Amino acid sequence: MARRNGRRRFGNVRKLPSGRHQARYLGPDGIERTAPNTFETEKQAEKWLTIVESEIIKGDWAAPEAGEVLLGEYAQQWIAERRLAPRTRENYEDLYRLRIRPYLADLALGTIRPQTIRTWRKKLLDGGTPEPQAVKAYSLLRAILNTAVKEDEIIRQNPCRIKGYDRYHTPERPVATVAQVYRLAEAVPDRFRALILVAAFSGLRWGELAALRRSDVDLAAAVVRVPRKLAALRNRMEFGPPKSEASNRTVTLPAAAVTALKPHLLQHVAPTPEALVFTGDKGALLRTGNFGRAVRWKATVAAVGLPDGFHFHDLRHTGNNLAASTGASTRELMHRMGHSSMRAALIYQHATSERDREIAAGMDKRISKQDPKRNNRRKPDDPDDGQLARVG
Repeated sequence: MARRNGRRRFGNVRKLPSGRHQARYLGPDGIERTAPNTFETEKQAEKWLTIVESEIIKGDWAAPEAGEVLLGEYAQQWIAERRLAPRTRENYEDLYRLRIRPYLADLALGTIRPQTIRTWRKKLLDGGTPEPQAVKAYSLLRAILNTAVKEDEIIRQNPCRIKGYDRYHTPERPVATVAQVYRLAEAVPDRFRALILVAAFSGLRWGELAALRRSDVDLAAAVVRVPRKLAALRNRMEFGPPKSEASNRTVTLPAAAVTALKPHLLQHVAPTPEALVFTGDKGALLRTGNFGRAVRWKATVAAVGLPDGFHFHDLRHTGNNLAASTGASTRELMHRMGHSSMRAALIYQHATSERDREIAAGMDKRISKQDPKRNNRRKPDDPDDGQLARVG
């Protein structure tokens, strides 16, 4: 053991009246701590101190008492102190209350292991929790414990490191054809016709559409600005900033959306700049529940030939697919959709047979323009024919 002038360089060992040995050391935080148990021999006590010293040198040391913090106390404080949008905060509170607290709240952070997480997830799924909710709960717990590791240094390693637990299979959402979008717009009450068309042809989210004001719409330039969203919270509706910095954007509208907005602004929107563009009956704030009842959504969707389970949000999906089919770049799609990462935009750039035919048709036009012999095919004895045959 490393010693200096006959004494240990790190920590100290003393013999107790009982004959056993006690190990003590000064932690990186300046607090002297005693080993949780005594040792039969001095050598065993010194070996324990060597292990602790090694952990401190490698940066793996954590205050032993910190691991005794209960997950329930830590998680609630984490949610309360985090900078979150109101809707996100409510979602986190619900996930914790329903999916995490009943199973893990009374466990000390230092006692949670990967096996604990596997058992917890199995209980969730066996108890009827849908897999998407289990994934969201796992992701929330992982974020909470990441803070305990990296910022608060309460635990050394995050037990939420199990491959595959942070994702689930998402079936591809249905896409409406342009004809179906128009049929849906014609089938709803007149005050909601423009809402359907703008949703499908702009790619704006429900909350962004519900928060649009007359001053955000510039029909002459064919653009809408998205500076805010409307969120439905537990007991109130609240205007706030868009989902992310990238969501605060200006979107150019196709002519079809502009054409729908012109009469809508005249008939259903007050002339003041702050007037909401889309509202429910009697000018009330637009809510998903009231809207669904007003347009008889499920029955109307079925009547126009759209699949069962087609959601209003699928109109945004439809618009994003339309934008991708024009050949828009990933960056262009990210801007239009209001996303800060490429992941979502790339989803809409997968190849489709229809788009592939359009590409082939475009290639044929270019080939036709640049082929000087298209209408004067080569003769059989053209020497190039042999070359082409051999290459083929």
